[in-house]
Amino acid sequence: MSIKITLADGSVRDFDRGICFTDIAKSLGQNIARSAIAVRTGDGQLLDMQRCAETDMTISLMTGESPEGLEIIRHSTAHVLAMAVQRLWEGVRVTIGPVITDGFYYDFEFPQDVRIGDGDLARIEKEMARIIRQNVGVVRQVMSREAALHHFEALGESYKVEIIRDLSEGDDITLYSMGEWSDLCRGPHVPALKHLGAFRLTKVAGAYWRGDERNAMLTRIYGTAWANKEDLAAYLHRVEEAKKRDHRLLGRQLDLFSFHPEAPAHAFFHEKGTVLYSKLQSFVRKANEAYGFGEIQTPLMMNVELWHRSGHFEHYAENMYFVDLDETQAAVKPMNCPGHCLIYGSRKRSYRDLPLKMAEFGRVHRHEKSGVVNGLFRVRSFVQDDAHIFCRPEQISDMVSLCLEQIDYVYRGLGFAEYHIELSTRPEKSLGSDEIWEHAESALKGALEKRQTAYTLNPGDGAFYGPKIDFHLIDAIGRRWQCGTVQLDFSMPERFGLEYVTEENRTEQPVMIHRAVLGSLERFLAIFTEHHGGHFPLWAAPVQVQVLNVTQIQEDYASLVAGELRNAGFRVELDIRNEKLGYKIREAQLKKIPYMIVIGDREVSDQTVSPRQSNGTQSEALSVAAFISQLQQECGDLHHL
Repeated sequence: MSIKITLADGSVRDFDRGICFTDIAKSLGQNIARSAIAVRTGDGQLLDMQRCAETDMTISLMTGESPEGLEIIRHSTAHVLAMAVQRLWEGVRVTIGPVITDGFYYDFEFPQDVRIGDGDLARIEKEMARIIRQNVGVVRQVMSREAALHHFEALGESYKVEIIRDLSEGDDITLYSMGEWSDLCRGPHVPALKHLGAFRLTKVAGAYWRGDERNAMLTRIYGTAWANKEDLAAYLHRVEEAKKRDHRLLGRQLDLFSFHPEAPAHAFFHEKGTVLYSKLQSFVRKANEAYGFGEIQTPLMMNVELWHRSGHFEHYAENMYFVDLDETQAAVKPMNCPGHCLIYGSRKRSYRDLPLKMAEFGRVHRHEKSGVVNGLFRVRSFVQDDAHIFCRPEQISDMVSLCLEQIDYVYRGLGFAEYHIELSTRPEKSLGSDEIWEHAESALKGALEKRQTAYTLNPGDGAFYGPKIDFHLIDAIGRRWQCGTVQLDFSMPERFGLEYVTEENRTEQPVMIHRAVLGSLERFLAIFTEHHGGHFPLWAAPVQVQVLNVTQIQEDYASLVAGELRNAGFRVELDIRNEKLGYKIREAQLKKIPYMIVIGDREVSDQTVSPRQSNGTQSEALSVAAFISQLQQECGDLHHL
């Protein structure tokens, strides 16, 4: 009996029932057969090529270049890693080996007398390459729960036995075998090991079994894998570039900020870092003014009852700091929105007052575990560039469009021309009725589509109080960073009893829109630093010009030039130390200052300067006034931030 298979291009072909996907791929040509590693069905399932079609269905053949195919390559490479480790060391027990961003890891329990580190990675890679060259097929096997338990008990794989025992009785278990080695896994996997090979092991670390410090400490080996060696090389280049751009290293090198045990995971901004911080803040403040937001301030600590009313206590208490205050309990704010609701509710509002747009650079505190804090990317105290719009339902589309326009304006102004937008829908834990959520999600979709803005759907990742639009910046080396957000909230105005009087003299509940552009200023400063590699645009650079003299003879003119630049509003460092010129130039280059001016006898004689940019470009000699004009043009309107 034949069945109909609908292919990705829409064409329909007849095949015998029970035909395997490998044979379907062969019928489409050798190139397709060689590159296909899995199948995606019309309902979104990913299946192995060795599986067979029993009914009419729609399929797409996945290659290693597709996102799904790349995940399969990484998962299969993790299995090869585990196989290689067990070949190299007797008595190793395997646990789990999931795919992660850009790679994979596998956790092992080594015998007590075996210690491995990064120095062993090359040896493991060599064994993995030998296994891949054997090009054995990857075989899927289905067992009963009892048979799988017996299989892994016989192998002494106690962690696999524990995983299987956690599964429901009667469940079928899938195993994947590569030659003599097998592993418990849902799959899918590549059909044969020839599809692997573009991989690199990256580091060895420790990890507790199931993330619980009460359990055994395991050895975790990380790696990356790609569809081809060119993609692997490009990734490794990005990793090396990211190391050079690490904001923690640049923060020390450029004297921007530091961290101290006296205040764990709290940043101490130095003078130069504070200049950069304030310039970013001023840029957003100027954009807020242009888009009609009024700036407000709310207290750092508020009564804990407020956080019960807002819903944050129920959903966020484990991340909050609490203090006793006048015989009542107060909380250090983890978010700014409840304070904005109090301001809205402080007086009677009319439809004429709406939309009401308020913005705050509000400092918040969140208790992050010590294991997840990471430079400025994740700290316990930071400033959010929060804003909230209170509006009538018919104003939602225009207000969301305004937020989208402002965020685009700011990102482009800060040098981020490319970003990706996600629409996140209702999470498992949430406030509000189905009707409210459907209305909110429909409103955000409508605003995006009205602006013809491309986006992807991110189901279940909305905030607990409403759906959201998230902006993912793409930096200079292709990494994505979630920063801006626009969130619709019907629940918080209801919780705070917020109202406005309509034109018909009725009271209605306003809609609340949460909006952040940079998100955390601390985190964004880290992204901004790494994006520019410490070579900040002129308007934002903590020091814009470094003036150096060759000898003490030019000291007076060097001081005069520095003074004229300062009077014009530029940030200048004057280096007239009695040091060798080469030493002073190298030091200035390490500071990544946009412009360097070396004052020698000719400059003194001609009353000129010859600016040199941090990229090595040397300008012709020009007057100080002409140089100031050049700097002003380069900064544009941002010079006065």
